[in-house]
Amino acid sequence: MKFADDKNGVPNNRELYALLHISPEATDEEIRKAYRQWAQIYHPDKYQAPQMKEIATENFQRICEAYEILCDENKRQIYDIYGMEGLTSGLELGPKLNKVEEIKEELERLRRQKEQEKVLAHVQPSGSILANLSLPQFLEGDGIMRGMAMASEVHSKISKHNAISLGGNLAVNGNSGGGAASVVLRHQISSDSSVEFMGSLGLRALIGVQTSRQLSLHSTATMGVAMSLRDGSINLSNTWSRQLSETTNGNIELILGPESSIGVGWQKKEQKNAASGEIKIGTGSFGAVGHYTHRFSLKSHGRIAGRVGSSGLELEVGGGRKVSNFTTIRMLYTIGIQGIFWKFELHRGGQKLIVPILLSNHLNPVFASGAFIIPASLYFALKKFVFKPYYLRREKQKFLENLEKTQGQVREARAAAEKAQQLLQNVANRKRNKQLEMGGLVVTKAVYGNRKALTTRNRSVEKVDEVASQIIDVTLPLNFLIDESGRLKLHDGVKKSGIMGFCDPCPGEPKQLYVEYTHGGNKYEVLFLRMLLPIFSNAFIKEYGLSRGREVV
Repeated sequence: MKFADDKNGVPNNRELYALLHISPEATDEEIRKAYRQWAQIYHPDKYQAPQMKEIATENFQRICEAYEILCDENKRQIYDIYGMEGLTSGLELGPKLNKVEEIKEELERLRRQKEQEKVLAHVQPSGSILANLSLPQFLEGDGIMRGMAMASEVHSKISKHNAISLGGNLAVNGNSGGGAASVVLRHQISSDSSVEFMGSLGLRALIGVQTSRQLSLHSTATMGVAMSLRDGSINLSNTWSRQLSETTNGNIELILGPESSIGVGWQKKEQKNAASGEIKIGTGSFGAVGHYTHRFSLKSHGRIAGRVGSSGLELEVGGGRKVSNFTTIRMLYTIGIQGIFWKFELHRGGQKLIVPILLSNHLNPVFASGAFIIPASLYFALKKFVFKPYYLRREKQKFLENLEKTQGQVREARAAAEKAQQLLQNVANRKRNKQLEMGGLVVTKAVYGNRKALTTRNRSVEKVDEVASQIIDVTLPLNFLIDESGRLKLHDGVKKSGIMGFCDPCPGEPKQLYVEYTHGGNKYEVLFLRMLLPIFSNAFIKEYGLSRGREVV
């Protein structure tokens, strides 16, 4: 069996659950039961040999610490959100919080406050440059530049409850142009509400005020009023936002004034997919936009977007790639009523460079197909023969650097895991022999470690030093975890490296758990794509209709 364990897929505040081998949703009774089971194995009084007593004492202290935290409702709530950092930093909930709901609300408020303080701790500059180019205009001898726009903003926290944003923009289109400067002063009234005062001069000279309030744990309301300094007109705006699910948010916006409108939008963001949509109806206008982004890997993504309304109709497809920790490049192809475009984007930190290139004002099918196929083919050719070899070399270099950096840490963790396995050996062998007699579940081989090292299952990985250093044999602890009914369960959302007898042999790298087992005298190996999918006995497999796996002849 093979289980994926993504390096970013499991939160760090689940290690204590892995240590006791319980689910993050475990009840108090389940926690006490698990503690008693592990205490019977690791209690120091059970061992006479000084070396074994020392190993037992070390692991028993870990068991006791995990039990002390998880059986205390307040400490467990803090640990679930902040991890050990929240406990060691002295985070307190206050004496008046007795109900679980009150604790959760307070923890959520503290989490939001901590995130806000982190975001506002530094000066944050952002900006964009837009350069509109035109190929037809260039061929006619009028120059390639259609227009240009620049915008910049600096956000800074000036005190504990106050922040200021300064911004400006310039735009040139043909023989006309203009600019504007703006300032926004934000005051945090409380942890749930804030107010903003804004003003701008230039093309859109106005003054205004806007207030926001957290109505509940999942909903926010924003109201604002702005007055134009040119004609004295007033605009009123109201926005209601609500978290519809763990990955989905929705909002409704109402604007009243010379250009009244109402809009409804939603955003959904998952680990690999993101989508959003908005419908807006205004005075004499209508528009709808939507986009969908799929992340193929940690570094590359594809995107499709569309826009329809009274002002235009267009479809946009393309993709992008992350070339460094702070830099992303993107290429998009757009076809619509306004013509056929290529768009190049460079994102670095908070800065953007966007270059749309008008290829044709006419929607010629042959030209439109060529404009899409030629650059796409060029991209895939460069990716295969230039980019991919380069990134493979760079990833290997990073891997070797990380391996050298974490050698000491891994050596200590591996030694601790091997010591923990020594005390599990007698019980694990007894369970294994019992399952053999019953024809039940017996793990014959289990290795945990680097995903790439375990990709080729037929390779003798034990003989390759570089690969062997990236995995750990966990056959014994898995046999120990099989219960009396012949069932083995790995809890969803819990790091396997925290299980007794396990360790992380390759910090920072994606990991997998590969298991070979026998059942009823037959040998099996199974590949599960879902992360941390539990392994169960034959009864469970039959009940849920899962594949038994591939029989090894």
